[in-house]
Amino acid sequence: MEKPEIQGICTEIVFTQFFKKNFYSLRNYLYFKFGNDNLADDMAQDAFIKLWQHCAEVRFPKSFLYRVANNASLNQLAYQKVELKYRDSKPDDTTDYASPEYLMEETEFRDKFDKAIASLTEAQRTALLLNRIEGKKYREIAEMLGISQKAVEKRIHGALLTMREQIDHFR
Repeated sequence: MEKPEIQGICTEIVFTQFFKKNFYSLRNYLYFKFGNDNLADDMAQDAFIKLWQHCAEVRFPKSFLYRVANNASLNQLAYQKVELKYRDSKPDDTTDYASPEYLMEETEFRDKFDKAIASLTEAQRTALLLNRIEGKKYREIAEMLGISQKAVEKRIHGALLTMREQIDHFR
């Protein structure tokens, strides 16, 4: 009884149907494990390639797929651990050749900047960061916050004025 099923998965038509039926569920399983679309796609495709290569030996194709995918995910996690361990143990060879005066000025500027951002009202800070950091347009910010575009302009203008007062040469 099982032998025709085994031979059936080795035929191209049956394999293609099986692929179409199971690819996205396997891919989503891997995506939820890693949170990376490309890695999930690659690992799912690799699992189907291994199924095709071993189709004559496989009794239960779906469990074979998930076992191959799970093993590949464990291997990937082990690789990431080794990579992180190496990165942590590797001495930092990015020597900063900037002058001590420049480094001191940079530290002072960051402190002033952090204090200036903290001194803004929550509304100003939100509008300013959405515009300058996230790159949102005034219209988009207005829609997100449920206010008018003029209100967004006023908040950002007020935030910039406060920042200029607290930080020299701020644009």
